[in-house]
Formats: sequence, C-alpha cells, structure tokens
Amino acid sequence: MDTENDYENESTDKLKLADEFSDATLKPKANDEQIGEKSAKKIKRKATEEQLNHPLHGVKLVEILESLVDHYGWPYLADRVNIRCFMNNPTMKSSLGFLRKMTWAREHVEDIYMDMLEEENKKHR
Repeated sequence: MDTENDYENESTDKLKLADEFSDATLKPKANDEQIGEKSAKKIKRKATEEQLNHPLHGVKLVEILESLVDHYGWPYLADRVNIRCFMNNPTMKSSLGFLRKMTWAREHVEDIYMDMLEEENKKHR
C-alpha cells in the first residue's frame, strides 16, 4: 500500500494551501491606509441654525432629569410619565437607563422639560 505516499502528499498539500493564503490580501494594512479610513469616518456635520437655537441643543439627559427632579420632584414625574422607575424607589441611575432605552419615555420627559422652561420664561417677563 501507498500509505507513506499519502502522508507525503498531505504535507505538500498543506504547504500549497499555506502558500495560497500568504497572499498580500491577508497582510495588515499600512498606517497610511488605516489613517485614511479613520479620517473618512470622522467627518462631522455642522449644526444648522435651527438646531443651535433649539432649547434642548447641548443639554444632556442627566441635566434634564436633575432639573426636573429639583423643580417638580419624583411624585409629579410619576404622575406625568407612567413608568415604574419614577414610581417605585426612583433613582437617577435606573431612570436614566430606562429613558436612554425607551425613546417614547425620553420624549415625554423632554416635553415636561420644555414646559418647565416655558413656565420659567413667563415668570421672568
């Protein structure tokens, strides 16, 4: 039998496969290529005038929630937005986590914040 020959063929076949895969397509990219790809992703759009004038522009969700809790308190927020993290043992951490996941709840909180800003503007006039 040619069992010895079969083993020799296997090793040469493995070498051939290794040569095929050592092609330039598997080589790491040069620094210039990597920098070119990264810089293409970093292009940022500039904010429009309308976006810059919006009251929520640049205000973080943490700041919104903190000001609402200071101004109204957790019970008021629980009445306005029916979510458990405002009703049962409310904390900033649990509320922020929920608001970041659920856009509908965040939109309700942002609306309450906008109402609060309008109230403050009316008082200062």
